[in-house]
Amino acid sequence: MSETTDKKALLNELRIDRGAAPEGGGKPLKWFVLLAFAGGVGFVLWFFEFPTDDNLLPVSTAIARASTATASGNSVLDATGYVVARRQATVSSKATGKVVEVMIEEGVLVEKDQLLARLDDSIPRAQLELAESRLKATEHGLDELRVNLRQARLNLDRTKELADRNLASQADLDRDSLSVDALIARFERFRQDIVVAERSLAVQRQLLSDMKIRAPFAGVVIAKAAQPGEMISPVSAGGGFTRTGICTIVDMSSLEVEVDVNESYINRVHAGQPVQITLNAYPDYHFPAEVIAIIPAADRNKATVRVRVGFLERDERVLPDMGVRVAFLNEQAEAGPGPAPFTGVLVPGRSVAEDEVGPFVFVVDEDRVRRRTVELGEREGPRVRVLSGLDNGEWVVAELSGELLASLSDGSRIMPVN
Repeated sequence: MSETTDKKALLNELRIDRGAAPEGGGKPLKWFVLLAFAGGVGFVLWFFEFPTDDNLLPVSTAIARASTATASGNSVLDATGYVVARRQATVSSKATGKVVEVMIEEGVLVEKDQLLARLDDSIPRAQLELAESRLKATEHGLDELRVNLRQARLNLDRTKELADRNLASQADLDRDSLSVDALIARFERFRQDIVVAERSLAVQRQLLSDMKIRAPFAGVVIAKAAQPGEMISPVSAGGGFTRTGICTIVDMSSLEVEVDVNESYINRVHAGQPVQITLNAYPDYHFPAEVIAIIPAADRNKATVRVRVGFLERDERVLPDMGVRVAFLNEQAEAGPGPAPFTGVLVPGRSVAEDEVGPFVFVVDEDRVRRRTVELGEREGPRVRVLSGLDNGEWVVAELSGELLASLSDGSRIMPVN
């Protein structure tokens, strides 16, 4: 019996009590997984060094823009100017009136004498009808006077016959004669009244016609200044509630370029000189032109002389007030039209650095920079021409100071500030 009891006691000692907590207060496997995950995250952060805005190097950038060959080899003088229209008009009315209808819009091509707008013509039309009535009344008065004059002449003839037979006195004869003369004078006055009435009628017809505003010449409408219901006047009146024009028309065939040339170099320019014009909007195309005239007056404030330059060919791309670059050429140079050959890109001069290898730039590639060796051309003011190694539209680091060069290298992370 005691032997059986001992065996049960031994078995009870080997039994696991599942209600008791394990020694150590937690599950070892769970803590091991958490520690391994935290260590992996720390390793990745340390190894890859995820960047923040505080770690990125701030730099200013600039874009490389396409440049074209200029006529510098044949040019005796380069200048800038603007396209202007020699024939431009703000079309208005001759009299103050209310706009009833506007028949044009910006960009519309109009012909000479084309109807642009109509004004309220109720009063001029009424005045025209009144003038017509006065003319008719004067004409009827003249008809009546013509009958009276005929009667007076018949009376005078009878009085003369009676006087020849001593049946009428000299006083009767004089009276009838003077009556005829008076009617003749009135008849001439009535004829002049008809002339006056006809001229007054012509004036009223012109005033009525002036209520229709027409184009003074063929051109393109570049501005529409009035709408139906607004008042319009040839002079400024009524504060800001009265318009002074219907629209502005430009004769595109009269476009030319005005250039202010420094008076120190005006001796290089003369009438008829060939010129090459390049629009700022189309830098890859040259327009042939020539000097029309040199304005014989200088601007004392700017020390310049104005020069008029005319296009040799009409081009739809040329618009008023466009900025242009003008190259005054030698007489032997030909300023032919056509696209200019591509000769590289222009970048700020301080975006290019140089070392023992040669000139180079830092090209921006998203948030990194790549060092690239380039071939340089001539310097043009604050910019430098890059002949090869850089494409149009690429961005480069703009200000390569000594401190920035020490911090940058191929593949450096940056943060563009513009």
